[in-house]
Amino acid sequence: MSTKYTVKGQHTIIRDCEIGEGTVIWNFVNLYGCKIGRNCIIGSFVEIGKGVKIGDNCKIEAFVFIPTGVTIEDNVFIGPKVTFTNDRYPVATGEWRVTPTLVKRGASIGANATILCGVTIGENAVVGAGSVVTESVPDNVVVVGNPARYLMPREKFDMKRREHLKALEGK
Repeated sequence: MSTKYTVKGQHTIIRDCEIGEGTVIWNFVNLYGCKIGRNCIIGSFVEIGKGVKIGDNCKIEAFVFIPTGVTIEDNVFIGPKVTFTNDRYPVATGEWRVTPTLVKRGASIGANATILCGVTIGENAVVGAGSVVTESVPDNVVVVGNPARYLMPREKFDMKRREHLKALEGK
């Protein structure tokens, strides 16, 4: 375990993890056997399961749940209260198998989204707040809703974001 990361606060559990230099971990976080890259921010009340891999420069907001089977590449944003699943047919007892999920480089997932297992969130894709992702999301698109459906290309999202930020400068 690296000692070149920072824990801000108390009651954080870190067991058998590899944590990259410059990463900041906030209050009440549970990390179990995961790998977190460099320069990440892990918000309060996050749980990351065994075998999860998170790339460099990721920001994971408060109350996010990332179970075993999830891989998150570099430069990914995950908004507050996002929940990932890892079992297509969950039951309280009996056998089950992890179904992997992949979030590709540069993707952004909005607050309160639910990501069902077995999907890939494409490179630079955006998942709108509150969406339920039941199928894989292509690269460079924005999806919203329940179930999540195509809304616009990422290019249009970026243009609207720039316009919004520019409008805020004038206020």
